[in-house]
Amino acid sequence: MIDCHTHLTHADFDADRSAVVERARRAGVERIAIVGQDEAENRQVLALAQAGPVETSLYLPFLGLHPDRYGDGREPPDAAELERICAAIRAQRDTLTGIGEVGLDYWYAKDEARRELQRSALARLADLAVELDLPLNVHSRSAGRRTLDLLLERGARRVLMHAFDGKAGHALRGAEAGYVFSIPPSVVRSPQKQKLVRALPLDALALETDSPVLGPVQGQRNEPANVAISLSAIAEIKGLPQGRVAEATDANARRIFRL
Repeated sequence: MIDCHTHLTHADFDADRSAVVERARRAGVERIAIVGQDEAENRQVLALAQAGPVETSLYLPFLGLHPDRYGDGREPPDAAELERICAAIRAQRDTLTGIGEVGLDYWYAKDEARRELQRSALARLADLAVELDLPLNVHSRSAGRRTLDLLLERGARRVLMHAFDGKAGHALRGAEAGYVFSIPPSVVRSPQKQKLVRALPLDALALETDSPVLGPVQGQRNEPANVAISLSAIAEIKGLPQGRVAEATDANARRIFRL
């Protein structure tokens, strides 16, 4: 199994990160995507990826700029920081899996000026992904349709939509463009995620945990081993054998990430 979206550098894992990773490997997790949300976290992602078990190529590093950094009440990143992140992505192109976490978040940003900053940053990073032929690992809270519209307008083709919370009909537009939607363990308690799984074809689905959040039990720390819960839920909803779902979701992730 491939966990397509985690925050394994989060402080919640500082005390037992090695044990968390070992549990994931025992659960059958072969690759773990680790995403960056700003300059500081991008450096942590690179450090963790470089320190990982080389013999298994376990980690899939992504560098990005999370849209919640532009949220209401925060000091937003300036243009120089965005350009430094773009420069780091260029410099690390050969060692990266892709660009992320990026996107729009209209839950944290309700002010239109802040939303415009989000859109501008996403457009810049989407253009860079197209130029460098790298996949995008995308956040779209309360802005699913608008995020898809922007990505399609910019010509983005290798796109993983993480924990999509929008309407299934909007997701189908992305699936038609070849986008893949990764499903977290919170699917077991989310009617919206369950509806999304029912609506999307199997070739548009992948697995994720979004560790340490979006676990099967709200408020409890999530970890990559729980990607098996996503797999089981998709299989149950689709009425398919778990083996078939595992094979398909891995193939979808490998296609988008070019593994």
